[in-house]
Amino acid sequence: MTTKPVARPVLRGLLSTAAVCAALLTGLTATPASGAATATGPITGLAGKCVDVAGGSAANGTAVQLYDCNGTAAQQWSVGADGTVRALGKCLDVASGGTADGTRVQLWDCNGSAAQQWATPAARDIVNPQANKCLDVAGGSSANSTRLQIWTCTGSANQKWTVPSGGGTPGPGAMAVAPYLYNGWGGPPSPITVMNATGVKWFTLAFVLSNGYCDPQWDGSRPLTGGVDQQTVDTVRAAGGDVIPSFGGWSGNKLESSCSSAGELAAAYQKVINAYRLKAIDIDIEAAAYDSPTVQQRTVDALKTVKANNPGIKVYVTFGSGQNGPDSSLISKAAASGLTVDSWTIMPFNFGGAGQNMGTLTVRAAEGLKTAVKNAYGYSDDQAYRHTGISSMNGITDNGETVTVADFRTILGYAQQRHLARLTFWSVNRDRPCTGGGADTCSGVSQQPWEFTRVLTSYTG
Repeated sequence: MTTKPVARPVLRGLLSTAAVCAALLTGLTATPASGAATATGPITGLAGKCVDVAGGSAANGTAVQLYDCNGTAAQQWSVGADGTVRALGKCLDVASGGTADGTRVQLWDCNGSAAQQWATPAARDIVNPQANKCLDVAGGSSANSTRLQIWTCTGSANQKWTVPSGGGTPGPGAMAVAPYLYNGWGGPPSPITVMNATGVKWFTLAFVLSNGYCDPQWDGSRPLTGGVDQQTVDTVRAAGGDVIPSFGGWSGNKLESSCSSAGELAAAYQKVINAYRLKAIDIDIEAAAYDSPTVQQRTVDALKTVKANNPGIKVYVTFGSGQNGPDSSLISKAAASGLTVDSWTIMPFNFGGAGQNMGTLTVRAAEGLKTAVKNAYGYSDDQAYRHTGISSMNGITDNGETVTVADFRTILGYAQQRHLARLTFWSVNRDRPCTGGGADTCSGVSQQPWEFTRVLTSYTG
């Protein structure tokens, strides 16, 4: 099974960096730093009742339950920036690290394991990323002492919670998770359907191209305003979300080569920014047009102008990678020119060949990216991670690799620990099981509709 050329084959001519040691995943679940910022208070849910430690006991294995709110310490939960949820000095824990529906949750000594990692996306779920399941009131009963458990996320009332907020160090937030949505293929999904099913708020709209001149249009042929793309923007925003237009991709004429100067290119970018009052843009560098050093420098200089003229706008650069990380020449060129990119985001797929563990390979490539960004900008490890990102591909890739839902959970765990600036994938069009449609409309692997999106929506940064 193959995808259309626009399905983002990796950038040509990429070179591998030095090999990363085999123990790369070690430490991804290390005990969180004691200084991690928190927000503390009750967690309320079904029937307005509180998440409660049974009997107020801090003993390991104590049940966590639903109970009338009473203001006691047994109902004071600290939601940490490190992904933990704590009460009475201990952590909310999935018993025995289980992932099956109905596995009970309990209080346990904090140990940094995946069983004690929780994400609280905008959809008001409390999700254990390892299991990709939601904190759930057993049986949907609002009776006092009803046990809490994990269960497949359904969006029902017994899985909706209000958590304490404030006091934490904000991560990249919902903007970081913006799966690519492409209106150029037949049957693109309704963004509202995906938003309601997963809680995702942002989409990366592909692709803004040249019409043969230095003039931005969707796919090089559809107008910026008044068409289906404008309708998509309006629809997403009306539902409380937003969009990130992506310039480039694999096919079509690139603005970066059609425009004759950095000034003209910056004006083309600005035209799109003004049309949609944008908070972020994505430059998707894949085709041979970007191999030219002149085009690369023009792009860097134009982005410097965009950053200067639009305070606060985020600029993401998305490009290919080898198994050990990307070629670092463009990163070095940008750093030398004084361009700060909010996220250098790799596409860690199309490495070549089936049967590989794509979760592990993605982490290896992301470590190579971190090293390249760290060296170019003189960042610390933490600063470098916070200026990098991952844009995976769900299901069967162009080269026959298989990226599974489990691989996405591995990627999510890595991103959560490293606080990446961007965590996305190509594409939401493909985030559904195949029912006879083409490769542009399904993932090619066994999955529930929007399951890949749902995994990444748990990301809190």
